[in-house]
Amino acid sequence: MSRIDDLIAEYCPNGVERKPLGAIAKLYRGNGLQKKDFTDKGIGCIHYGQIYTRYDTFTSQTISFVDKKLADKLLKVHPNDLIVTATSENLEDVCKAVAWLGGSDIVTGGHSIVVRHHQNAKYLSYYFQTLDFFQRKRAYVHGTKVMEIKKDDLAKIVVPVPPLPVQEEIVRILDSFSSLEAELEAELEAELEAELEARRKQYAYYRNELLTFERVVTVCIQDICIRICSGGTPSSKRHDYYDGNVPWLRTQDIDFNVINQTSATISDEGLRNSAAQWIPANCVIVAMYGATAAKVAVNSIPLTTNQACCNLQIDETKADVRYVFHWLSNEYEHLKALGEGSQSNINAKKVKSYPISLPPLEEQRRIVSILDRFDKLTNDLSSGLPAEIEARRKQYEYYRDRLLSFDELAV
Repeated sequence: MSRIDDLIAEYCPNGVERKPLGAIAKLYRGNGLQKKDFTDKGIGCIHYGQIYTRYDTFTSQTISFVDKKLADKLLKVHPNDLIVTATSENLEDVCKAVAWLGGSDIVTGGHSIVVRHHQNAKYLSYYFQTLDFFQRKRAYVHGTKVMEIKKDDLAKIVVPVPPLPVQEEIVRILDSFSSLEAELEAELEAELEAELEARRKQYAYYRNELLTFERVVTVCIQDICIRICSGGTPSSKRHDYYDGNVPWLRTQDIDFNVINQTSATISDEGLRNSAAQWIPANCVIVAMYGATAAKVAVNSIPLTTNQACCNLQIDETKADVRYVFHWLSNEYEHLKALGEGSQSNINAKKVKSYPISLPPLEEQRRIVSILDRFDKLTNDLSSGLPAEIEARRKQYEYYRDRLLSFDELAV
């Protein structure tokens, strides 16, 4: 029998009592506190938005501060309190909790609920991460674009309250598991980065070898295109132009990749308002401005682009689309060197006139088949680590939920 089983058998052999959160704690709703109020030093503070992005299950230090004059007006957070988010744009982040384990009071503001209790703070914070809690909170969260839970509704959620020695053992186990998971994740990331770097160098070497010719026809990019166009951006004064179902590609999404979907869309009206044009699938797209200038992509779906993209519809009787993609990828440094300004911006004229060596189509396709395999190996390796980390995370979540599931005390 494990230590946790021994403790349950000793302290709660007939099951664990469940109580509404409001029966074991007092809840307080914060107000005020904006990011513009932050200072370099002063009284520690935790803004509700930081709980989603900057904090984990617990913390003993704050990353932000406010001056004492403002702190005196804000809700105090005592050591061992929980700070819980009351609003979010999604259901998952509502009721995300962080336990404050510092040695003195800090403050929080609006959209936060402070839970003051006499339980193990880490235990409660861990429980707030479980599937059981998620299923219970969804009955009380309301809203559409902005999801919210009221303080009094949070107080109604029933939580398991095992005796403190059981809570402490659960925390000890989960802390150890979390630490081990973080170490393994860091180790995996280091191994992946080293392997990826070796693969990238190998890929770049073979790509350069395959695309170096002694006797082959050299033409300009424009000589192998059916159509060359750029795009456009709707008027910034009309935000409704950006709410639509027309896929709209921005230069920041171009990174030697295949575009299967876009991170932005525009409306049909926005398309008509701008100089953007529909381009068919399987075009080579070259970024001309900004941090991604001279990087390339191929679109697998019809889409539109902003004006900083040079879109090349390739004549496939002359050149293989993937061959052109690999050629321009290999020429990235040379093409970028033609640019101007701090970000090496290029223009469509430079793209059109850029030279490309053009072996027969059969040879292009042979080169493409080799380089695509290298590309896939690199991408598979890149996606392998996130998949493994996700598997470990699910394993941890399963174990955590099992530890925080109890037989309910028989009435």
